[in-house]
Amino acid sequence: MLKRAQRAKARNSDRELFRVYELPMATPRKTEPLTTVATASTPEAIASALRTLDAEAGGIAALADALQSDLATSFAAAVERIRTAKGRVIVTGLGKSGHVARKVAATLASTGTPAFFVHAGEASHGDLGMITADDVIIALSWSGETVELKNLINYCKRFRIGLIAVTSDAASTLAQAADVALTLPKAREACPHNLAPTTSTLMQAALGDALAVALLEGRGFTAVEFADFHPGGKLGAMLISVRDIMHTGAEIPLKPLGTAMSDALVEMSTKGFGCVVIVDSQGMLQGIITDGDLRRHMRADLMTAAVDEVMTRTPRTVAPGALASGMLDLMNLFKPKVTVLIVAEAGRPVGIVSVHDVLRAGVA
Repeated sequence: MLKRAQRAKARNSDRELFRVYELPMATPRKTEPLTTVATASTPEAIASALRTLDAEAGGIAALADALQSDLATSFAAAVERIRTAKGRVIVTGLGKSGHVARKVAATLASTGTPAFFVHAGEASHGDLGMITADDVIIALSWSGETVELKNLINYCKRFRIGLIAVTSDAASTLAQAADVALTLPKAREACPHNLAPTTSTLMQAALGDALAVALLEGRGFTAVEFADFHPGGKLGAMLISVRDIMHTGAEIPLKPLGTAMSDALVEMSTKGFGCVVIVDSQGMLQGIITDGDLRRHMRADLMTAAVDEVMTRTPRTVAPGALASGMLDLMNLFKPKVTVLIVAEAGRPVGIVSVHDVLRAGVA
C-alpha cells in the first residue's frame, strides 16, 4: 500500500510539473515592442559606452605622452632592431594579449615587415621550431609574468634571438629578460571592476600599429607595394592599378596624323570609347579627338578635313602603374570632367581606360 501511494504521489508530481511548464505555452504573455525596450535602455547604454571610450582614450593619451618621454628611446630601439633583423618578426602572447599579438603580426606583414604569430602556449610544444636565430620576437604580456612565456624567453637566450617585450611592468620577468622593453604606462581598464582587459589591449594594439607604421615609413613602403599584399576585397579593388583594367592593342581607337575625319569617325564608332587617339609615324602620341572636338569643329567639310585640324593636342594621360582610384580622382578634377583617359608610357599610348572600367573593377 505504501509503495502504491508513493507512485501515485510521484505521478501527481509529474502532472504538476508538466502543468507548470505548459501554462506559458498555452497562455502567451504580452511583450513590449523591441523598439520600446531599446529606447528605454538607450541613455544608460550610451552613458556606459561613453565611460568606456573615455577610459580608453585616457590610455591612448597616456601612451602618447610616454612616447614623448620615457618610452621614446626604447621605441626607437625596437624599430631599429626589427628593421635590421635578417629574418622575420615573431609576435607572441597569451589570452587577450595573444589576440592582440595576432593582429599586430597581421598588420606588420601587410605593411612590408614579414611577420607571423606564434601562440605562447603552443611554442613549448614544438612551435619554437618556427623561430630561427635571424628572427626577432615581440612578446606581449601586460603583467610581464605570463608563465607560458618562460620557455620562449629561455629559447631566446639560448639561441641569442632578439626579444622585444611589450608590458606594463619594467621590473617583470619578461621586461628584465628582453633586449628592448617597451613599458606601457599604467592605465585603468574600462571594465568597472578594473579587471577585463580593455584599455590595456587597446594600448597594446595602438603600440603595435605605431611600430608597423614607423617601419612602413622608414622603408618608404608605397601604396603600389601595399597592393601586392591586398589583392582581395574592397581594399584590393582600391589598390588596382590602371594597367590591370586598361584596354590595349587593337582595342585602342588609334589613327595616324593625316587621316581623314571620315575614317577617324568610323574608328571612334567601332571602338566605342567616344574618342580616337592620334599618333605620328613613330607611334608617339600627338592628340585626341572627342565628341566635344566634333561639336566645336562642326562644318560642311568636316568629313574631308584631316584629323590634324580637329584634334586636341597634348591630351590628358595617365601612367599604367598609377592606381585606378587615383585615376578616378583625376578624372573628377579635370575641367571639364573627362570619362576616358589615354594610358601613356614614354610618350606612347599603350592603352585606354574609361570611368566604366573603374566602376566595373569596384574601385568607386
